[in-house]
Parts: sequence; C-alpha cells; structure tokens
Amino acid sequence: MGNKNRDIGIDVWLPEKECEDENCPFHGKLPVRGQIIEGVVVSDKAPKTVVVLRSYLKKIRKYERYEKRRSKIHAHNPPCIEAKVGDVVKVAECRPLSKTKSFVVVEKK
Repeated sequence: MGNKNRDIGIDVWLPEKECEDENCPFHGKLPVRGQIIEGVVVSDKAPKTVVVLRSYLKKIRKYERYEKRRSKIHAHNPPCIEAKVGDVVKVAECRPLSKTKSFVVVEKK
C-alpha cells in the first residue's frame, strides 16, 4: 500500500484516506504534544473545524462529592478524518492554529 502516514507518537488508528492538508498530523507537518482528550462532536459548521464537548467530574472537597462539568473545545478537523456531529473523537493538543483552535482531531471512534 502507498499509504504515507507519519508516526505522530500517539497510539491511535491511522486514517484510511490521504489528504493534502499542511495542518494534518498524519500527512502534514503539524506536531502534536500535551493533552489528549476524548469528547463528542457537537458542531461541524465551521470549515475544517469541529466543536468537541468534553464532560468530566470535579471533586468538591468541602462536601466530599463530585459535580459534573463540561467544556467545549474547538479542534482542527483534517479532511482525512472528517468527523461529523455525534462522532466520539480523540483530540490532541498542538500549537495554536487560530484564535480559539489549539487542538487537532487525531482519531474518530
């Protein structure tokens, strides 16, 4: 096979399609480092961008209980992955790509 996927240093499935995006960690020159977060895509309206909803628990020490919290993360969506609304994705931190984007989608489950 002529699949020219770059090793990005994270244990994820490689995309089946190829792309020409320079901000793709597999086919471009974008290095990934830092946090790796899982979440659900809630919006894909912006070009090459998805909004990922991340849910987590925060411990309240005073009451010895947990509260549910959630945050939205804007991530770059390479053409080789093409995540849609409702997909569970894994995003990895990268250098800032725009004012709000510092993550890139690396796997779609």
